[in-house]
Amino acid sequence: MADESGKHLEVALVAAERTVWQGQAKIVIARTTDGDVGILPGHAPLLGLLQGGTVQVRTVDDEYFVAAAPDGFISVANDRVSILAENAEMGHDIDLEEARRDLERALATGSDTEGAQEDVRLAEARVRAAEKAD
Repeated sequence: MADESGKHLEVALVAAERTVWQGQAKIVIARTTDGDVGILPGHAPLLGLLQGGTVQVRTVDDEYFVAAAPDGFISVANDRVSILAENAEMGHDIDLEEARRDLERALATGSDTEGAQEDVRLAEARVRAAEKAD
């Protein structure tokens, strides 16, 4: 059982070309190929493959945010959480209507190729993150 008294997580959400967010958090929730995982201070070491597109964070200041991170990895060790994704974007920075249009275009294109499937996953993640950020 995690002991939360005065403890926090050091979290870094990193995209291929930039750090999207870095700070202290009470909890991080992400979906991996093994299912949803909630990370609290004192969590056992973990290395997982992200799936499902969003990462949720509750900061030590009780702020809540959602980020789109459709594909990548999550690493947990010694109260440090690293989320590494090719594409990552804060939900509150995403224009929901634009994201929905992007998803419609991606779905209309089809998902016959790996690139087309990636476009659909990214568009779906952006829509989910923007919806949860509202």
